[in-house]
Amino acid sequence: MRHGGQILVDQLKLQGVARVFSVPGESFLAVLDGLHDSGIRNIVCRQEGGAAMMAEADGKMNAADMNAGGGRGLPGICFVTRGPGATNASAGVHVARQDSTPMILFIGQIDRGHRDREAFQEVDYRAMFGPLAKWVAEIDSTARIPEYLSRAFHIATSGRPGPVVLSLPEDMLTALADVPDIAAPAPVPASVSSAELAAVTEMLAKAERPLVIAGGTAWSTQAAADLARFATAWGVPVAVPFRRQGHIDNRDAHYAGDLGIGMNPRLGARLQAADCILVLGARIGDSLTRGYELMDPAAPGKTIVHVYPDASELGRVYRPDLGIIAPATDMVAALAAAPAPEGAPARWADWTTAARLDYDRWQQPRETPGAVKMEAVVGWLSANLPEDAILTNGAGNYAAFLHRYFRFKQHGTQLAPTSGSMGYGFPAAVAAGVRYPGRTVVCMAGDGCFQMTLNEMSTAVQHGSAPIVVVANNGQYGTIRMHQERHYPERVSGTVLANPDFAALARAYGGHGEVVERGEDFPEAFARARASGTLAVIELRMDPEALSAGATLTEIRAEKR
Repeated sequence: MRHGGQILVDQLKLQGVARVFSVPGESFLAVLDGLHDSGIRNIVCRQEGGAAMMAEADGKMNAADMNAGGGRGLPGICFVTRGPGATNASAGVHVARQDSTPMILFIGQIDRGHRDREAFQEVDYRAMFGPLAKWVAEIDSTARIPEYLSRAFHIATSGRPGPVVLSLPEDMLTALADVPDIAAPAPVPASVSSAELAAVTEMLAKAERPLVIAGGTAWSTQAAADLARFATAWGVPVAVPFRRQGHIDNRDAHYAGDLGIGMNPRLGARLQAADCILVLGARIGDSLTRGYELMDPAAPGKTIVHVYPDASELGRVYRPDLGIIAPATDMVAALAAAPAPEGAPARWADWTTAARLDYDRWQQPRETPGAVKMEAVVGWLSANLPEDAILTNGAGNYAAFLHRYFRFKQHGTQLAPTSGSMGYGFPAAVAAGVRYPGRTVVCMAGDGCFQMTLNEMSTAVQHGSAPIVVVANNGQYGTIRMHQERHYPERVSGTVLANPDFAALARAYGGHGEVVERGEDFPEAFARARASGTLAVIELRMDPEALSAGATLTEIRAEKR
């Protein structure tokens, strides 16, 4: 006989879970008891939003590590308490939904006998998380915990990966049951048939201006290598969606850049001009098409070949001329092993070369005002970080510099929310530092973005995570200020920030901190931060005039006039 908390933890061990992220609550004390001698590491966080974002980032890293060879990337695991704990964690669930990341959120719940009385912190989680999660359920029977967890792991990792939410009534967790465990999901065999491969080949063979778009969370290091082999053998240009730049070595001659917010206008024009797009594992949405301007869903003006692991996504917005339900990793492996259509690589050579030339030109720095220039900082990081360094970020104009000027060299080195969630970068960096203590982890953050989750510096220090945070401090919510100046120039309202001394705050938490006010001082500051071996914060004092990667504050105001 085991109590429900022990049954649940034993099931997590069978699934291969190595760590969970949590904020403790009295509603799941039995689970905390089960974790005590389990060997599963419990990363205790400071706020449920940070815990959920760490779990989401861990799910991304699980997918990167384990999604090859028929394996499924394990979900990131998060435990929070009822009511405010769950509402705080919802931000991470939203990221997991939009980013297609496998994740399971466990929520402690009121006793079963207290339902529907608006008991202390009572929430109907099916109603609350229904639009955000792939599946939401409440476990009523202790004996059925293995069944529910098996289903949760299958749903979170199959088709389009995503978040699952399981509610755990407190008395259900403390009750005893004698029940067998259920094994982890079995590996999934490759699922691309010769007929499907032939159909894709036939579509591409007819193209004069093809463009491959490779995305999705369900990718792997092997898939990145297969994509490069396919692009080289077939001579096709490859673009990626928003914040999927690690899907191929950006130095590859066939890489054309990222189709996302702040994209290269020439790449956007190339998407418009393409007569055939092969979409591998990505959703075709607004950020990829610049708000559906580059491709009208009613009349896209091109052949669309869409390979996606979930039937519900095919035709959701854009009707594919050929839709194939299969993991993108399986298709790209098949394409890499297949011969290119006769004569096609030579026919596409000028188109592909021009796409790469557009990318290289976009990489040339556009100088911004101020003594510290983000384009120079990011350029230095791109040139000097180890190739396996992990870069994280949340949302803000500072991130556009990273997208534009950093060249990602390996798969699994970019952790960023396609949902555009502020505050994500630092929890993700903490999670990466926990998982890979020997690798360099750099969080790029804005002063507004960092302050949303910087309390997790305590979590980093407690659990030995040592990310280096580069904070671009311009004293404002830069992205909102940019839009504000475009619509209501010189009427600043609600976008000015009062900031702490970020470097001193890092030292107060037990980390390393310093301020950089001249660009030439950044390399030595970074070397000291890296040598500290602990959490480090480098605060960049930015000129507010340097509002974005593409325009100054003055230039943006002038647009309206």
